Amino acid sequence: MRALLVVNPAATTTSARTRDVLIHALASEMKLEAVTTEYRGHARDLARQAAESGNTDMVVALGGDGTVNEVVNGLLHAGPDPENLPGVAVVPGGSTNVFARALGLPNDPVEATGALLDALREERQRTVGLGVVSGTPGSEDEAVPSRWFTFNAGLGFDAGVVGRVEQHRERGRKSTHALYLRQAVRQLLGESHRRHGSITLERPGADPVTDLVLSIVCNTAPWTYLGNRPVYASPKASFDTGLDVLGLSRLSTAAVARYGTQLLTSSPERGPHGKHAHSFHDLDQFTLHSKAPLPLQMDGDHLGLRTSVTFTGVRHALRVIV
Repeated sequence: MRALLVVNPAATTTSARTRDVLIHALASEMKLEAVTTEYRGHARDLARQAAESGNTDMVVALGGDGTVNEVVNGLLHAGPDPENLPGVAVVPGGSTNVFARALGLPNDPVEATGALLDALREERQRTVGLGVVSGTPGSEDEAVPSRWFTFNAGLGFDAGVVGRVEQHRERGRKSTHALYLRQAVRQLLGESHRRHGSITLERPGADPVTDLVLSIVCNTAPWTYLGNRPVYASPKASFDTGLDVLGLSRLSTAAVARYGTQLLTSSPERGPHGKHAHSFHDLDQFTLHSKAPLPLQMDGDHLGLRTSVTFTGVRHALRVIV
């Protein structure tokens, strides 16, 4: 087994000593090359080189969801090919680690390394579906490069929260659940379209859904975690189906109280529901348009402002060692 280990030295929950221990444990079971990322996008570049080299069997991402996203985008630069591209393994080192936990991995990096070694010995792997986002043809975002995401994306409110958190992280603040909650409140207070949204969802063969304030796209469930509590925006979302969407057409004080409570008490059986909640399951393709530029996020990474983005659910896109 020839493996590339991509290490994010800024991973929130791992120390340099812990990373050394994990590297030693992995190197004892495989021919391992460990590379530490040095800049944003470095993990993507490393994974692309591994895919193009043809001599790497597996790429291991040691870091948070952002590191995993970069690795996946590097591997799939030329498109999905699970049978021939290197497999992906994850050792969680971020603050939330949604992708790893959705795969059933322990949230502790040491335990997750043990689970990975067991999976290798037992030759356990699965192929998962992913989402890809591209600029909509004919729109001003047409030339925006396509990008893959592993567990969720969003246009509007939640992406604005992610952008606020990233600004604080650039100033040296640590990414915590409390920081996300504070920025969610501030984003809500500054939301200019709380009662009449600017987002329209269009999908083939169906009437458009208009005036959405918030749009959350899920490739798996849960949508995210608050500490150890899973939060389900689209409980039916799965790595084995297309994409799910939750849209809210109002964020008034009463609506926030209602849907916020429903999210916090959500379960695998039930997510947000009601008059202003619009849920869609197993979509292969759809487009989100906005009357005004809105922030876009994928896998917790803020990607700037967009007015029109097309989402595609791609089944059997990535081979995962798990």
